[in-house]
Amino acid sequence: MYRVGILIMSDKGSKGEREDLSGQEIRRVLGEAAKIDYYEIVPDEKDLIIDKLIYACDELKLDLVLTSGGTGFSKRDVTPEASLAVIERMVPGIPEAIRAFGMQKTSRAMLSRAVAGIRGNTLIINLPGSVKGVRESLEAIMDALPHGLDILKGEAAECGQG
Repeated sequence: MYRVGILIMSDKGSKGEREDLSGQEIRRVLGEAAKIDYYEIVPDEKDLIIDKLIYACDELKLDLVLTSGGTGFSKRDVTPEASLAVIERMVPGIPEAIRAFGMQKTSRAMLSRAVAGIRGNTLIINLPGSVKGVRESLEAIMDALPHGLDILKGEAAECGQG
């Protein structure tokens, strides 16, 4: 079982003005394969997001942090920049796979600025803010994700040895 954090970026959600349906969808899709050890909704503030990501990775030592929201073109969308500020090693294949999968459904998938990478032993993945976007993004990566997390945790052979 993986220890997972969910960090939702939403100005309205952080004020209680909007229900967080994306976080609920992440929980539903992950099901019993994950233990949600951290969940928080924060406003779209780069420094705050950085602090929360560092906390989840360095203090809580989670296996996986899934963010939702803040990956678009709005001036308030700063999740990728905050993630890049804390990531030590990029994992470009994850957002590439998510965008490629999404492009099969809508050309708007190319507009995502989401990133993924590793800090310490924690994998950080940016997901869109919509329920549909979360569901489709996780669908795109769920087959490979456990193997990547097992390697990161030192519990699996390298990819080329399987």
